[in-house]
Amino acid sequence: MLVDSHCHIDLMDYEKLGGDPQSAVAYAHENDIGYMLCVSVDLEQYPSMLETIANMDRVFASVGVHPNHHEGIDPGVEELVELAAHPKVIATGETGLDYFRSEGDLEWQRDRFRRHIEAAKQSNRPLIIHSREAKEDTIKVLQEENARDIGGVMHCFAEDWEMAQQAMDLGFYISFSGIVTFKSATTLQDVGRRVPLDRMLVETDSPWLAPVPFRGKTNQPAYVKHVAEFLAELRNDSFENIAAATTENFFALFSSATRQG
Repeated sequence: MLVDSHCHIDLMDYEKLGGDPQSAVAYAHENDIGYMLCVSVDLEQYPSMLETIANMDRVFASVGVHPNHHEGIDPGVEELVELAAHPKVIATGETGLDYFRSEGDLEWQRDRFRRHIEAAKQSNRPLIIHSREAKEDTIKVLQEENARDIGGVMHCFAEDWEMAQQAMDLGFYISFSGIVTFKSATTLQDVGRRVPLDRMLVETDSPWLAPVPFRGKTNQPAYVKHVAEFLAELRNDSFENIAAATTENFFALFSSATRQG
């Protein structure tokens, strides 16, 4: 069994995929994807996201606002803590820093990131971290805000071994998406070989970043199997070992919240 530790079931293009959210989740289960974490990107769509997955067994949720979401609701700590009390919610995020898509004075991103970290600690919902072209500041904020007290996952990791080590030193897991299967991702593949098995997760980030052999197509949770298969080959390990370890790691990270939910 596998867990897709990061997907966006509510944002997938079902015209391209065929079917609907229920059928996509059913297809994932048919491919032995036992659990999925549907991740929040803004609070405007958060209620509809929860409605989409309300009756889906073994599908969890997070609450948070993506670092590139500049317009709309910018929640305080108290609001995030209140929303995290929903029985489906096991994580805070996705949150973090993105200096690729946003320009200018980005202190607002860093301030929001700090609020999410505090909310995660208060609600006991570990962090889902998005970091793009901001690795130094991401680690700095995590250190300054004592994020090790709650931990979390570096989602869709695409940086180097140095950052992976720094994140793991703070108690964070490293999650691999379809990017690791791309021929050009040699630096990330080096990380994939070196991350200890007990610090690794797998994800799709669907509907984006479909792994080889589906690159360029709409991604979906069932495809996380291809990420795990690639990592097994990369590490000269068995698929069964990668699947078992990443599933165990997911429930170790989110243990308190999944028991409550």
